[in-house]
Amino acid sequence: MFISFEGIDGSGKSTQARLLATTLTDQGYDVVLTREPGGSKGAEEIRALVLEGDPDRWSPETELLLFTAARRDHLEKTIRPALAAGKIVICDRFADSTRVYQGSTRGDLLGRVNALHETMIGVEPDITVLVDIDPSVGLSRAKARQTTEERFEDFGVEMQIKMRAAFLDLAKSAERFKIINGAQSLDLVAKDIASVVLPHLDSPQQASA
Repeated sequence: MFISFEGIDGSGKSTQARLLATTLTDQGYDVVLTREPGGSKGAEEIRALVLEGDPDRWSPETELLLFTAARRDHLEKTIRPALAAGKIVICDRFADSTRVYQGSTRGDLLGRVNALHETMIGVEPDITVLVDIDPSVGLSRAKARQTTEERFEDFGVEMQIKMRAAFLDLAKSAERFKIINGAQSLDLVAKDIASVVLPHLDSPQQASA
């Protein structure tokens, strides 16, 4: 099972991905928790290039190529081997983030994003958990982290508003999306996520058989 988490910056999706990984591990599942950009040595090196520095450091077209290169390495080194071994892969962001950030929000590149994805990646998650939250709240949370990886947050709340709309539009086009209200308490969000994921999983004994 391949599960991705998506959402605007500060939505809480990274925390919820970790909580789901812990819940499933505690229940006996073999889980790999990973992230994008990143998740493999080469992809982590590209992560620093795309998430740090001035907002205008890269054009949307260059970002698309960098993210796709990182995703390809991640797929080869981490995701495919884990799935082949029968493990559950939980990924903090995947191709839908590129569709939203570079395809719809930063530029009108969705056609190119999808064509490049089909050629070089060719994999979609079985379930995509979209943690939805008010853009101003999400941006406030994200900026409060005070990390070096704030290049996209530095585009401001208008971009976050556009990204939220793009994520919600994308969710209408694929049944794999499960929209979760991220404005609830941490525990309630986690409970909602577990309720939409667990019915799709075999028991740990079946999964390892």
